[in-house]
Amino acid sequence: MFNFNGELLDNNTSFLNEKNRGVQLGDAVFEELRVLNGDIIFLEDHYLRLMSSMRILRMEIPMNFTMEFMEEEILKILSESDLKEAKQIKFTVFRNSSNDSAASDNSISYFITSNTLINPFFILNEESYEVELFKDFYKNSSMLSNLDTNNKVLNVVGAIYAQENDYQDCLLLNERKQVIEALNGNLFVVKGSQIKTAPVTDGCINSILRKKLIEIISKLNDFDFLEESISPFELQKADELFIVNNIDGIISITKYRKKYFVNTTAKSLIGKLNAAARMSLTSST
Repeated sequence: MFNFNGELLDNNTSFLNEKNRGVQLGDAVFEELRVLNGDIIFLEDHYLRLMSSMRILRMEIPMNFTMEFMEEEILKILSESDLKEAKQIKFTVFRNSSNDSAASDNSISYFITSNTLINPFFILNEESYEVELFKDFYKNSSMLSNLDTNNKVLNVVGAIYAQENDYQDCLLLNERKQVIEALNGNLFVVKGSQIKTAPVTDGCINSILRKKLIEIISKLNDFDFLEESISPFELQKADELFIVNNIDGIISITKYRKKYFVNTTAKSLIGKLNAAARMSLTSST
C-alpha cells in the first residue's frame, strides 16, 4: 500500500504522472527509517534531517508537518500484523509543480512505502564483501550531495559496474579524488586505534547512522576519531574498512584489491549501535 498525503492507496494506483517533479526532475528527498513493533528507531533524528533537507531545497513545509504527524502517517500504512514485525520505511517528499524547472510552487506532497526486514535490529554483515573505486564519475563536494534525493543515477551506474566486475560495492570519489563513501552507505576506515570517516564537506551522505556511530566512537577511550578527508592510498594501509547505512547496519569490507581486512572494530561497535537504537525507543515511549 501507499500512503499519499494521508490517503491509503493501492499499489496499482497511478499518481506518478508527468506533473510529478520528483519523477521528472529528481526534485524529491527521502528518509529511510526502521520501525520495530510500531516504534520508529531514531525518529527525532530522521524528522529533523528531513526538515533540514526540505529547507535546503526551499520546499514549503506545512504547519502540520510535525514529528508526531510524520509518525502517525508512517504507522497508517502498517497493519496489526505489520506492527509485530521489523519494517523498512521510505518517506519521500516532492514538490508540487509542473515539470517546468522554473515553476514557483514550492508546496509539497509525500508518499510512504514499507518493506519487511528479516532482522529487527542492526546486524553486522560478515559475508565476503569486496569493493573497488568507481572512477567513471565523481560526486561533487557540495551541500546537495549530503542529502538523500531520488537522483541516484550515480549510485545506479556504480552498482551496475560493481555487478559487471563481481564486486559487492564500489567506493565513490569526489572531484578532488578523495574517497567519500560507498554506494551502499558511509565509509569508516580503521588504522590502529584511529577511526576515520570523510567530513560532509567532502560530499558524503549525512546519514543518521553515520551521526550515531560518530557519537558512539567519540565517547570511546580506546579509539581516536577523525573526521578528515580520505585518500585512496590509505585504503590498502588500513586494518579495517566498514560501511554503515540505515537499513543494513554495519557491513564489513573483506577485500579491496589485494588487501584483506579484519572486522574486529565493527564487531565491537554493532552492539553499541543497537543499544543506542533501543535507547531511542525507550525515550520515545
